[in-house]
Amino acid sequence: MRAAHPSILAGLLALGLCGAAAAQETAPGRISVVGRASREVAPDFATVEIAVESRGPTPAAALDQNSTAARKVAELAGEFGIAGPDLATASVSLRPGNKTVREPGGQMRDVPDGYQASNAVTVRVRDLKRLGALMRRLLDGGADRIGGVAFGLAEPGQSENAVRAEAVRDARRQAETLAEAAGLRLGRLESIVSPPREGAPAPVHSRAYAAKMSAGGVAVPVEPGTLTVEAAVEVTYMVAP
Repeated sequence: MRAAHPSILAGLLALGLCGAAAAQETAPGRISVVGRASREVAPDFATVEIAVESRGPTPAAALDQNSTAARKVAELAGEFGIAGPDLATASVSLRPGNKTVREPGGQMRDVPDGYQASNAVTVRVRDLKRLGALMRRLLDGGADRIGGVAFGLAEPGQSENAVRAEAVRDARRQAETLAEAAGLRLGRLESIVSPPREGAPAPVHSRAYAAKMSAGGVAVPVEPGTLTVEAAVEVTYMVAP
């Protein structure tokens, strides 16, 4: 095969380099940013776990006594307008009880001591101004334990959408700043991605454990505080030619 003339090879090489340079010049540039936003929102409901515990000489006696106390708690919650889906059983347990005794020789050991039953219900309170009074009323009515209190939003979608919109505007500001700093003009929006939301806004928790108190006591002080609603969006803009 006859070899190509050196001048022809040089011309083809130059043409290839020019083509590559042209491709680089015409390839569209992109600016990708992550926009973020957050907002403090007042909660509009609270959930609290109320439990009653009972002891009895037999499993049936312990459970019957506990069931009576649990029904009383449900009735008291009803006086505050709490029923249906706002009142749910969280757990029911029955187990052997024991107590520690001292042997004649001074050693300590556990011995059977009847049975212990427990019934816990989760109460959702929508009128937060009455939360402390409800907790006190339940204690007066036979509840033995108050578990964790958590505040939340009944319909978080509206707040989340507003924060997402703020995140998009934040992304636009970032992209415009970068384009201006680089001496470029921002072009059309190429893509926008909102990562999957990982659950509801982080709830505010308040831990409280209380034993029975005398009737007519003061309401339990509880401060709802605020919830932080956050959003992030991944945005890519084209660079204008």
